[in-house]
Amino acid sequence: MKKTLLLRVILGGAIAAQLAGAPAAFAAPASAPSGGSTSSNAPLVSNLPDFTQLVDRVGPAVVNIRTTERVSRNQRGLPPGMDDDMAELFRRFFGVPMPQQPGPKGGTPKRGQPQPDEEQNSGVGSGFIVSNDGYILTNAHVVDGADSIYVTLTDKREFKAKLVGADKRTDVAVVKVEAKDLPTVPVGDSNKLRVGEWVVAIGSPFGLENTVTAGIVSAKGRDTGDYLPFIQTDVAVNPGNSGGPLINMRGEVVGINSMIYSQTGGFMGISFAIPIDEVMRVVDQLKKTGKVVRGRIGVAISEVSKDVADSLGLPRAQGALVRSIEPGSPAEKAGVQPGDIIMKFEGRPVDHATDLPRMVGETKPGSSATLQVLRKGKNQDLKITIAEADTDTPKASKAQGGSAEAPHPNALGLVVSDLTEAQKKDLKLRGGVQVELAEGPAGRAGLQQGDIILRVGDADIANAKQFEDVVKALDPKRLVPILVRRGDATQFVPLRPRAQGSK
Repeated sequence: MKKTLLLRVILGGAIAAQLAGAPAAFAAPASAPSGGSTSSNAPLVSNLPDFTQLVDRVGPAVVNIRTTERVSRNQRGLPPGMDDDMAELFRRFFGVPMPQQPGPKGGTPKRGQPQPDEEQNSGVGSGFIVSNDGYILTNAHVVDGADSIYVTLTDKREFKAKLVGADKRTDVAVVKVEAKDLPTVPVGDSNKLRVGEWVVAIGSPFGLENTVTAGIVSAKGRDTGDYLPFIQTDVAVNPGNSGGPLINMRGEVVGINSMIYSQTGGFMGISFAIPIDEVMRVVDQLKKTGKVVRGRIGVAISEVSKDVADSLGLPRAQGALVRSIEPGSPAEKAGVQPGDIIMKFEGRPVDHATDLPRMVGETKPGSSATLQVLRKGKNQDLKITIAEADTDTPKASKAQGGSAEAPHPNALGLVVSDLTEAQKKDLKLRGGVQVELAEGPAGRAGLQQGDIILRVGDADIANAKQFEDVVKALDPKRLVPILVRRGDATQFVPLRPRAQGSK
């Protein structure tokens, strides 16, 4: 079975076009007049989108991007890619030596004499002009590793471009050419895109410049595991389209085409674009400083499952569950605890765990923010100071072995032991018990020896005796959330206590 790949569309990009609210200039052709006859110039098919005027207006602002990298020539003057062994094979099979390449003045270079580097093409992609003085947007992976960048316009003018800055995390890059009065594509609002709207892509798939493809918005906010929520479309995007614009029916760019979902490496009906609103936030920083600075708070998080939400009494699965906290991080200083569920950041709901890194990332380091966390069934507001991303190094802490065993598994199927003072100090804990044996409900849920139980329901666990007292009082008819730490990660595990005599 072929492996499904989520690929960056190397050296390419695609554009999308939006149907809703389109002005008359981009409207669909009128229906044919009723009556028996029609004009020879009348369209045979009506009520379909017509992209011709859109392409005429936007097309000149879409550019082809060609990159090169410098490669050292063989010191003996051999052609690029041929080493001494290949040259010897050439001599043996053909009876003549491999001809030497001429030096700078037409002569044959002497043995051992260093040769000048030469440029070799390293890729082709797309981009689009956003200001008439020469600022061009594309994907970071299009220009990654390039020594030279060349931009070609639709009128065949070619410019050597300068890399202003690139951000690999969002796959956005800004390049600049020295020119005036260039055609531009207006920037739209990706938040106003609606699923089902028509979109258009213009780019250079397989090096075929100014290729136009069209489709619809298939989904919004698609999480592919990257930093940004992507726009999903069915616009045909192939290698060479990367960095090109996704354009709506008003002729505005609403995204940068960046990736495809493919089992073959070619287009299979699903492509992804970076929302232009997120792009422009990155572009502003790249133009000012050449890099992007993001905020961080120092937590590892995960999604809140439906079972966890039900056990905590939440109406639906939402928020970001705090699994672990980096020592000395802003989160630790603000009083965030493992097991907290972050519900809001600066008053904005955190519907999914992936929302939180984006919210924190776009917050200026050094500024103060408010986290709303759910802890033991109650919401609490915590003030936190945002740090700069990648400045704090996470420090791992590992659980060590335990001490005495409990006599037999309890209603949760657990045998636990007290933590030593040294363990608590090493783990930075005030309480908790260590799992020595997990069977029954706990075993089926995946608990294992060495796990640390920090909380049962709303009760913080201080020691093994108190843990047993809390478990004895549990209702066998209800799920209870158990806060468990494994290594540096903390998560809730919903368990249903077994009734007396059951397994």
